[in-house]
Amino acid sequence: MLPSTGQATDASMQAALSRILEGTASEIGEGFFRALVENLARALGTRGAWVTEYDPRLRRLRALAFWMGGQWIEDFEQPIDGTPCQVVIENRRLVHYPDRILELYPDEPNARQMGAVSYMGVPLNDLDGTILGHMAVMDTNPMPEDPLRLALFEIFAGRAAAELRRLRAERALRAREAQLAGLVQSAMDAIVQLDSELRITGMNPAGERTFEVPGELAQGRPLSTLASRDDAAKLEGLCRELHSRPAHARSAWVPGGFTGVTEGGSSFPAEGTVSLFEVDGRRHFTLIVRNVNERLEAERRIASLTSEAEYLKSELRDLERSGEIVGNSALLLHALAEVRQVAPADTTVLILGETGTGKELFARAIHEGSRRHGKPLVKVNCAAIPGSLIESEFFGHERGAFTGATARRDGRFTLADGGTIFLDEVGELPLELQGKLLRVLQEGEFEPVGSSRTRKVDVRVITATNRDLRRAVSDGKFREDLYYRLSVFPLTIPPLRERGNDVLLLAEAFARQFAARTGLRLAPIGPEAAARLREYPWPGNVRELQNVIERAVITSRDGKLNLERALHVTVNNGSGHPIPDLAGVLTARDLARLERENLRRALEATDWQIAGEGGAAQLLGLAPSTLASRVKALRLRRHR
Repeated sequence: MLPSTGQATDASMQAALSRILEGTASEIGEGFFRALVENLARALGTRGAWVTEYDPRLRRLRALAFWMGGQWIEDFEQPIDGTPCQVVIENRRLVHYPDRILELYPDEPNARQMGAVSYMGVPLNDLDGTILGHMAVMDTNPMPEDPLRLALFEIFAGRAAAELRRLRAERALRAREAQLAGLVQSAMDAIVQLDSELRITGMNPAGERTFEVPGELAQGRPLSTLASRDDAAKLEGLCRELHSRPAHARSAWVPGGFTGVTEGGSSFPAEGTVSLFEVDGRRHFTLIVRNVNERLEAERRIASLTSEAEYLKSELRDLERSGEIVGNSALLLHALAEVRQVAPADTTVLILGETGTGKELFARAIHEGSRRHGKPLVKVNCAAIPGSLIESEFFGHERGAFTGATARRDGRFTLADGGTIFLDEVGELPLELQGKLLRVLQEGEFEPVGSSRTRKVDVRVITATNRDLRRAVSDGKFREDLYYRLSVFPLTIPPLRERGNDVLLLAEAFARQFAARTGLRLAPIGPEAAARLREYPWPGNVRELQNVIERAVITSRDGKLNLERALHVTVNNGSGHPIPDLAGVLTARDLARLERENLRRALEATDWQIAGEGGAAQLLGLAPSTLASRVKALRLRRHR
């Protein structure tokens, strides 16, 4: 634990950080908060610690975890008025009473009952400044002011706030899924779910009415019981055809409609769609039998809610995977300050930075700090979409707009209506689409492919690139008017090599994360390993550090990270171009050559297979689309 008086040493600070990181690395929700407050109280040497959620309507705090005197206090709630917590909540700042707290709050019964002498509390804020709750510690001894103690306290208040934000996203997801389930159950169109063998696994109430059969009795029956003999064969053939289609085209109208058959044997004309989707690697089908006059509206609502739920799931997975923006270097704090400034506005933001610096994480932080945080953040990698499909991907298309367009489909801008769209690698957009993007930015409108109908949307646009867009403008590869429209608020993310000791904080966090997954126990990063991490130039930035630490954890020995193996670099790959000494200072040209040679080695080691099991993208820990764009940008060619 930190010393109870005087200044805490760097060693004690590191020990406290390690203790709390280790105690909370594998926990989420209630388990996370319990682990946090218990370890925080022990690390700071206080009698108690707690994390609460704030209800502004009732002005009450509800404890998510309350550790006091070596035991848990369950179901604790109290109003903030007349308590030290009131100052924390109303002034939105850290409050520290080092001694004699009962003289300031003589009528506070809980503090008197616990024998409180000192108190320290801090608000837990959302990125837009909304108070989510607060975290506090209390002791029966004085708690002198100590800058390192305060820094440690605020670091883990940030972690608590991040978990509260994650829980809010999880609640939003559950609400969205409940809304989707309610829509399906209340739909006037019959919705029938089928397994991979085309046997019925469920149907909504409208399906029970349409086919005159209770859902329980229909389960397990083949699809053929719902249609005439000839049309059943047509439906089964259409389902088989969907298997061979690309993922974005696995839905189709039943051509010419079909004849449905009820449980009593009567028939009726029907029009419907069949869709193929996967859950946990297993394929399922959805048959929607619908009233022709209500078909378009019902389809749009179901598809929109389904897509929003999937994006919320994706956001939740990303939050769990990426966590908080970790670090306290001056450059990073400056970037975060700019995020807080621009987030509440609807200003278009251009995020600049090298590959692997976490541009998507900053885009998410801007979105969460805006008034649009309750709507989806839709992410598009502009380099990963073929040029022939990118307009449809952005703006959607009508049925029959081009070969393979068998159904109407909304684009990413429609899905992001009311929310935010993040266009990564925007410098890769083809010129012919840049004008249409400029129109959306200026007018908020577009036409789907194959339609003359103008669609209005309200979308905030955040873009990112690691290219020099000014040079692309000079070369005629990027529109000047679009460049100025996108760069209203440029935000530069510093490379990891310029962030000082942030590399150690990140490495420690990654090490705990990967160790928790594998069940390993690791010693803290030692001085020699810390020196190697500081000296390495990190051309791949935070993404490369994450991959290196994961390799170091996998190959660890006796509880110590194996950085020798993880950071091993061949000095000469046989091409006649030696890789510079990584312990020295590298120029921009050195870094570019280092990245180029590293990518070439990975491609040659995998026989130039980019995606899939054993591909170069997996070896490097990159998304296949990102690797493909880097290969293209660096003009790497396979030697025949």
